[in-house]
Amino acid sequence: MLWDIFCRVIDNLGDIGVSWRLCADLAARGHHVRLWVDDASALQWMAPGALEDNWPGVRVLAWEQSSDSKTLKELALADVWIEAFGCDLPEPFVAHYVQQQAALADTAPTKATQPVWLNLEYLSAEPYVERCHALPSPVMRGPAEGWSKTFFYPGFTAKTGGLLREATLSALWQPPDAAQRATFFAACGLAWQGELAISLFCYEPPLLQALLKQLAASPAPVSLLVTAGRASAAVQALLGAQTRQGQLQICYLPLLSQPDFDQLLACCDLNFVRGEDSVLRAIWAGKPFVWHIYPQQDLAHAAKLEAFLQCLQLEEAVRRLHLAWNGLLPAAEQAQTLAALQPQALADWQPQVLAARAHLFEMDDLCSALIRFVQNKR
Repeated sequence: MLWDIFCRVIDNLGDIGVSWRLCADLAARGHHVRLWVDDASALQWMAPGALEDNWPGVRVLAWEQSSDSKTLKELALADVWIEAFGCDLPEPFVAHYVQQQAALADTAPTKATQPVWLNLEYLSAEPYVERCHALPSPVMRGPAEGWSKTFFYPGFTAKTGGLLREATLSALWQPPDAAQRATFFAACGLAWQGELAISLFCYEPPLLQALLKQLAASPAPVSLLVTAGRASAAVQALLGAQTRQGQLQICYLPLLSQPDFDQLLACCDLNFVRGEDSVLRAIWAGKPFVWHIYPQQDLAHAAKLEAFLQCLQLEEAVRRLHLAWNGLLPAAEQAQTLAALQPQALADWQPQVLAARAHLFEMDDLCSALIRFVQNKR
């Protein structure tokens, strides 16, 4: 099928990251995708070749082209329209194809099929997701008045739309051996000697300074691989230009493609991740992880984090560490939660992540669920 996926990049690039993974997964299954995005610059490093049309099955188009009549006349009507994360489709785009469908209905009524129109929502483990998944939403105004769209919710249960998980992922479950880890770390600029390896992808967590202090005082060497952007800025704000402090060695990473980021998570012993896309990749990596959820002023993220932790059934010490990392515990209680990062605690934590991963792998993935839903609709 032919899919139109629309994405507006708001901040922190999670929206374009998720949208691109979905596009690539659909293309890998033989579908054709047009990704309409208002700022595709991150794809230069996130998915090399995408902007040069070197990604089979996916074409990246500028958002403004969706309002250009000449461009639209050259493009066939897609089978599926997806609004990623609630972005509204441009009215000229909708109007063009509504007119096209009306003309087709006059000349060949049996071929006048409306696209399946989906609003792909944010990921959450909260109960409302099951209630709202697959609910129809009639279009009440605009050129498509009388048509209908459907809310499609990713989620962690069989009553939701599932999770992004490419078909080949299970083949990557075997963790990399020491030689593979050393090779990958060397490409990142780290001369790894078998020490504990931790990745850091975060915003500005209140517990960061305490974490760095604890790692520096560790009885054994630790390497911290810090991702480019806000994580690097946060660490440098505390340590300046230092790349070594006590037992802690810091390696500042360049911008990573999505496959390289996934490999980073697989090679590290512990992963600090942030946002919707990377927490899911941390689960698939099967290593202990701490999630820095996107903070919201009304504290809506607190309930979202609690629902996620309950869904994965992580033990209390891990739960409290997550709350502390997100500033959701009293300041006096935060530092003591770092005990969950001791070697034995990490060893006990690992089976919990693997059990959660195995359970989630029993569900249909998001791409399969989308394809099946669209086929049934059509």
